[in-house]
Amino acid sequence: MRRGASSLSCCYITSPRTGGPGTQVDIKTDNGNYMHQEDDWDRDMLLDPAWEKQQRKTFTAWCNSHLRKAGTQIENIEEDFRDGLKLMLLLEVISGERLAKPERGKMRVHKISNVNKALNFIASKGVKLVCIGAEEIVDGNAKMTLGMIWTIILRFAIQDISVEETSAKEGLLLWCQRKTAPYKNVNIQNFHISWKDGLGFCALIHRHRPELIDYGKLRKDDPMTNLNTAFEVAEKYLDIPKMLDAEDIVGTARPDEKAIMTYVSSFYHAFSGAQKAETAANRICKVLAVNQENEQLMEDYEKLASDLLEWIRRTIPWLENRMPENTMQAMQQKLEDFRDYRRLHKPPKVQEKCQLEINFNTLQTKLRLSNRPAFMPSEGKMVSDINNAWGNLEGAEKGYEEWLLNEIRRLERLDHLAEKFRQKAAIHEAWTEGKEDLLQKRDYETASLSEIKALLKKHEAFESDLAAHQDRVEQIAAIAQELNELDYYDSPSVNARCQRICDQWDSLGALSQKRNEALQRTEKLLETIDQLYLEFAKRAAPFNNWMEGAMEDLQDTFIVHTIEEIQGLSTAHEQFKATLPEADKERMAILGIHNEIAKIVQTYHVNMAGTNPYTTINPQEINAKWDKVRQLVPQRDQALIEEHARQQNNERLRRQFATQANIIGPWIQNKMQEIGRISIEMHGTLEDQLTHLRQYEKSIVNYKPKIDQLEGDHQLIQEALIFDNKHTNYTMEHIRVGWEQLLTTIARTINEIENQILTRDAKGISQEQLNEFRASFNHFDRDHSGTLGAEEFKACLISLGFDIGNDAQGENEFSRIMSIVDPNRMGIVTFQAFIDFMSRETADTDTADQVMASFKVLAGDKNYILADELRRELPPDQAEYCIARMAPYTGPDGVPGALDYMSFSTALYGESDL
Repeated sequence: MRRGASSLSCCYITSPRTGGPGTQVDIKTDNGNYMHQEDDWDRDMLLDPAWEKQQRKTFTAWCNSHLRKAGTQIENIEEDFRDGLKLMLLLEVISGERLAKPERGKMRVHKISNVNKALNFIASKGVKLVCIGAEEIVDGNAKMTLGMIWTIILRFAIQDISVEETSAKEGLLLWCQRKTAPYKNVNIQNFHISWKDGLGFCALIHRHRPELIDYGKLRKDDPMTNLNTAFEVAEKYLDIPKMLDAEDIVGTARPDEKAIMTYVSSFYHAFSGAQKAETAANRICKVLAVNQENEQLMEDYEKLASDLLEWIRRTIPWLENRMPENTMQAMQQKLEDFRDYRRLHKPPKVQEKCQLEINFNTLQTKLRLSNRPAFMPSEGKMVSDINNAWGNLEGAEKGYEEWLLNEIRRLERLDHLAEKFRQKAAIHEAWTEGKEDLLQKRDYETASLSEIKALLKKHEAFESDLAAHQDRVEQIAAIAQELNELDYYDSPSVNARCQRICDQWDSLGALSQKRNEALQRTEKLLETIDQLYLEFAKRAAPFNNWMEGAMEDLQDTFIVHTIEEIQGLSTAHEQFKATLPEADKERMAILGIHNEIAKIVQTYHVNMAGTNPYTTINPQEINAKWDKVRQLVPQRDQALIEEHARQQNNERLRRQFATQANIIGPWIQNKMQEIGRISIEMHGTLEDQLTHLRQYEKSIVNYKPKIDQLEGDHQLIQEALIFDNKHTNYTMEHIRVGWEQLLTTIARTINEIENQILTRDAKGISQEQLNEFRASFNHFDRDHSGTLGAEEFKACLISLGFDIGNDAQGENEFSRIMSIVDPNRMGIVTFQAFIDFMSRETADTDTADQVMASFKVLAGDKNYILADELRRELPPDQAEYCIARMAPYTGPDGVPGALDYMSFSTALYGESDL
């Protein structure tokens, strides 16, 4: 099979009388594999007599179109091939090869021998026949015979059709769609109902031989005329035999797909000579598309530059206007207009300027990459001209903003002073509100010592706040004085308000002094009793914390993982029980302090408001917690005994898991190292390496039961809530990850070999070249990672003959290559990317000579080309593009309307503009 051709398959069903299995045909692909395709429609429709009739007629005509070259033909397709003689003759004609000598006897064994020779020859061409035997052909089985002929048609008439990297059926369908695209009422989507109206056949003929059919007179509602016209013209002028009658297609709801494909393939082979012209047209379309895109970018740049420069020209005079306004409102409006300019009008222009520079750089890059001359904008529209104009705009903008702010400050001066006085006065009056009533309160007479101290702290803070406000009062007086000096119109009300503030300030100072003295006297009376409260709190708090900690520890649900940990807990518990007698002595001492406080309060009739201010702990709470601690101690003893027994069982599970893990872990590591070694060695062909790796993969998969057994041990450990194992460094997660990495690595290595086979076959790389590339790659892959760093890749290229020096040109060339092999900029190059790059380096590139040669193909080897020829072979927009830009041909062999495609091709890559 030709490179790039996709695999073909066909499935035929035996007669419903036999009830036998379907006939399956596989066709071998480039890599040696057989691809099979199920076709449910084929299985159902072959039972339709109308389809069988169409296939008989089409296949018979197709066979006769080849047999007549040998001076013979067939009449009945299932009868005439029974002895195998004409079948072998047909294969010799269509393949151009000689088959084995046929048997001339008339016996059944001779016929079977001839048919088998034919079937063996078909199989030798990459077709794998399943359920098609020589006996069925010799017996005249119509279904099997039609299936066999369809297989021959697929292999020798359709398989090698290739259009734009699609092949066989898809390639033939794409060829039909492209050829009929310019014709109205023609929409080819399949090989059955799309051809019923006959316009598809007529369009194919008219596209290649327009003089044979007047397409404009055809009507979609007259399929019989269309089909008969196409079939008769094809038979008379194109040497395509009539394979179907118009009635066969029109009278069937869905014509037989195989019959239509066979007929259409004859048109393809008849017009295959036009494929060269189509390829040439594609090359020209590609070049012209680049040129059209570049011209559009030039026009866009010119328009955007003109618009931006015009906006700058209109904006600068507005920013340079310095005519002042007489009112604050008018100046604020100017400022608001300027802010709108900065916020709304300028940002889009900044974006346009940035986009303009981006478009210019993009255009220059595209011109350089397509070997076109650099773009030179119109005078005054260079990027530097726009930057200069933009700088003038920003200079005017900066001066305008400074002028606006200075004018506003000048008008605000007087209003600001009056507003400042009102604000400071209002703040001070709000602060003094209620302060005189607060200073005259007698709340300290019923307060506790802590409350007295709090009131003292609060009063100290007030006095600090009062002193801090002294500066504000002075500022208020200074502002009032300044307003008086400036003859402010409302000076009387300012002076009156300032006097009230000063009088109130003096009153607050006197009341603050009086309250401070009263608080100091009350504090001394309560300090003696407070000392006793403080001593109780100091001793009760740590003891209470000790009891709470002890209860928390005794009730804590401990979590241990080893016998050593539970033994440590038991030892700590015994040490705790030894401290209980000392703790009881401390409890009795704390209760004694509380009894002494109660005695003093009763003796001196002290008015104590509330409980101890230093603690919320009371004697009842202390006694209750002590009883709880004594109750929890024996419960803790029992819990420690039970946990010790559980830890002994956990240790047994740890050792059981570790024994297996210490075997499996190193096994996985060794396998990983072996796979890494295999991936860099080059023993035998790629197919040999692939076979070896798959055998290796099978041996790894057979190790899976041991992994499953270890999973079972791990599940027991998890159920026992065991989280560590000192007997092994391998966890189940390590084993799982290692196992998954092992399977992934062997699968990835197999995939890499398969990709190398695909690359070798698709790119035409020989086994020797691939070995050379692999040897060079492995030589510089010193860490055996399967990838090359940038410097390693550079050294590899130099070893293969690439001219990459250390100068600027060499660095630029290496950067270009790295952008191809490492588009994501990971800093590494895989072997697959390396192979793709080496194959692309030999790919065809467009040049002026190639474009000129393509035009010459379209012109039929003439030195000029006609407008009609361009319109016929190129899309409408690109055909008109060429016609508008090609100069008239002035050579001696020219005709009226001749165009000079040679100078046009040179201009596409030269220094002059089209």
